[in-house]
Amino acid sequence: MKSMSCKQLGGACDLEFRASTFEEMAELSKKHGMEMHQNQDSAHLEAMQAMQELMQKPGDMEKWYESKRQEFEALSDI
Repeated sequence: MKSMSCKQLGGACDLEFRASTFEEMAELSKKHGMEMHQNQDSAHLEAMQAMQELMQKPGDMEKWYESKRQEFEALSDI
C-alpha cells in the first residue's frame, strides 16, 4: 500500500489517498475530484482547468500520467 496526496496527483489539497496500485490511486483521485467539482470547490476547479489545458496538447497528458505512475512506483510501502 502506498500513499499520495491530492496535490501530488495534480489536485489542490493535502488529502491523502492510499492504494496498492497506481490505477487504484488514480481512481481514488478521480472520485475525489468529482466530489470537489460537485461542491464547486474553487481551488480544485482551478486544478481541473490546468489538467484540461494539459489534455489539449498531444502527448502531454500521457507524459504527465506516466511521470505520476513512476512517482507512485518509487514510493515506499506504508
